[in-house]
Amino acid sequence: MMRQETETPPRPLPAQDHAFLEEKAFRSRTVLVFGTITDALAAETVRKLLALDAESTAPITLVVSSPGGHLESGDAIHDVVRFVASPVSMVGTGWVGSAATHLYLGAPRERRFCLPQTRFLIHQPSGGAGGPASDIALQAEQIIKARERIAQVIARESGQPIERVRQDIERDLWMPAEEAVAYGLVSRIVQRRHELGLG
Repeated sequence: MMRQETETPPRPLPAQDHAFLEEKAFRSRTVLVFGTITDALAAETVRKLLALDAESTAPITLVVSSPGGHLESGDAIHDVVRFVASPVSMVGTGWVGSAATHLYLGAPRERRFCLPQTRFLIHQPSGGAGGPASDIALQAEQIIKARERIAQVIARESGQPIERVRQDIERDLWMPAEEAVAYGLVSRIVQRRHELGLG
């Protein structure tokens, strides 16, 4: 009878190793956005973008792999990417979904890249409305406004007609890398860092 190997979960990096790797990434003007988009992640990302921008106007690379999360936290990163003087290049990897796609679209199209296995997801926002009927009505109104705002951003940044985008985000629309390029979310698929080729 064969012995079954039991998988041991990966151990978290010791604090000093984590800090060292963060420092190396920061010095290379690379910011990582991994995991669910929360207000804490947005604050950390914005802080790094502002610090790098204060240091110099050399390009910054934002590497994104996230299923999405809090829309307004994604808004904060999206807007600060446009706010800083340093040109920001986005590199999608893994999956870039929902609010993560929104922040990814903060960079101009020519600075939006992805690695070959990346998948993208666009859809309308969702909400868990509860409470008195008047509150539910207000929440529903805000979700409708957010859906239109998202559709406008996707249309503007992809070049797709707004009518098509409104229809596409009615349900989850998954796109592999090649389809995301054809749709206009991504400029180019790259496999090596030097292929970014932007100063």
